[in-house]
Amino acid sequence: MAHDLATPRQTEGPFYPDHLPLDTDNDLLVLNKWLTPPTGEPIRNAQVEIWQVDNSGAYIHSRSGNTARRDPTFQGFGRFLTGSSGEYLCRTIKPVAYPGRTRHIHMAVLPPGGPRLVTQVYVAGEPGNERDMVLRGIRGAKARASVIVPFSPLPGSKIGELTAKFDVVLGFTPPG
Repeated sequence: MAHDLATPRQTEGPFYPDHLPLDTDNDLLVLNKWLTPPTGEPIRNAQVEIWQVDNSGAYIHSRSGNTARRDPTFQGFGRFLTGSSGEYLCRTIKPVAYPGRTRHIHMAVLPPGGPRLVTQVYVAGEPGNERDMVLRGIRGAKARASVIVPFSPLPGSKIGELTAKFDVVLGFTPPG
């Protein structure tokens, strides 16, 4: 779903990881010289981070609820760079709802030379979307709709995997 509406900024919440799992890319150097893309073009080498709760509703943050029940086999946080044509791919579990929040995945995008965008991705069709105060805090129905995506069955999956596509549109003019 390509659109030209800038992705809304949102709170990263109180539980941005205060300690990271060992299984993340820890190379923070930009490997390729960044070339200024034309306006509206995909941005390569943007750093993307995602974080979310496990199936118990616990984040990897030390003050998260349910920390005693946190799943030690779920990474809960990932960091990666966009590809040469601005694409990214991540694999995770479908987020669970927890008291006060609907299903969501936190996301931060740091493009080379641009400001960091923090937003959240929501699951289309979830009844909790209408009651979620963070989601409702986005002004405008079109802006709210831009962060709600369908999670559909992955063709050919034998274990019921789902797939979702979330295009991030940055509202800044890159330098150059």
